[in-house]
Amino acid sequence: MSSLLFSTIEVTRQAFYRTPLTCAIVNLKPIVPGHVLVIPRRVVPRLRDLDATELAALMSSVQHVGTVIERVYGADGLTVACQDGKAAGQTVPHVHFHLLPRKAHGDRFAASNDEVYPALERAENELPEILASVTPQHTLNSQLAEKHGVVENAEPLRVDADEDRKPRTLEEMVQEAEWLKTFFEEGGDSVIELI
Repeated sequence: MSSLLFSTIEVTRQAFYRTPLTCAIVNLKPIVPGHVLVIPRRVVPRLRDLDATELAALMSSVQHVGTVIERVYGADGLTVACQDGKAAGQTVPHVHFHLLPRKAHGDRFAASNDEVYPALERAENELPEILASVTPQHTLNSQLAEKHGVVENAEPLRVDADEDRKPRTLEEMVQEAEWLKTFFEEGGDSVIELI
């Protein structure tokens, strides 16, 4: 199994879906339960940097992963978002789509649907600081961890999506990724490379 990077962060163990050109990973600090990211395997900062084949594969993966995530989390819809470029709020220089399962009733944002966008923007803006404070296992190697001033003991996440939530531990993310993998392995037809 080849290593996967989200920008310079090693995310191999957080991946639950892979194709030759894309993968889906669990989120370090989800806004709602089931909030995941779909990324191209090639690290590129902007959508315009993908070739047509990579872009088609990425959108196909967004559609497929979204369909499964919606079903698994009992959602009625999805918020799909991509902040393409720094001016759009992108803080990690690797193209990524956020998929957030949404419910018509009982959703944190049901009373004001558009509030999900400021929450997503806040989460994106916090990401560089969060990535600098996670355990070294999240980075490609300890040298990268040292370079980015990584702190040894990150607090575990409360997945209730309040503003005081902390980043999840690697173990928590791996556990969710392993569980999500089972929904893609059952049919076998959509998983090109089993993880």
